[in-house]
Amino acid sequence: MKSSDPILLVEDDRIDVLNVKRGFKDIHAENPLYVAENGEVALEFLRNSQNPKPALILLDLNMPRMNGLEFLRILKNDPGWRLIPVIVLTTSQEDQDRRHSFELSAAGYIVKPLDYDNFVKILQTIYQYWLLSQSFEGG
Repeated sequence: MKSSDPILLVEDDRIDVLNVKRGFKDIHAENPLYVAENGEVALEFLRNSQNPKPALILLDLNMPRMNGLEFLRILKNDPGWRLIPVIVLTTSQEDQDRRHSFELSAAGYIVKPLDYDNFVKILQTIYQYWLLSQSFEGG
């Protein structure tokens, strides 16, 4: 991933969206950040050819209309999207959610910490890892 590659955040909680935006600013991430409030809106974003294909998706699990696992199942069954890495970033500590996420090819599963400083450290780790990683598409 390059610092100019887009990131898609699929998250319905406004406070969490603001925390991610603030966190990315604090770690000096320059990537464009797009936000979808649930899985249905995220699929609409991906299907719109006017939108850039994200290099990374940060995905909450507990959302209305279409939850994160439903979205992940559809995403990973589509040949055009299946290689987009997905990091589940959720409050769910359920082993079943973790297991299902990895069964659906999530690249990572992180439980959101309660305090902002730890949240920023997690964002920094995610960002640095994907910034240093080479994508399958030669990125």
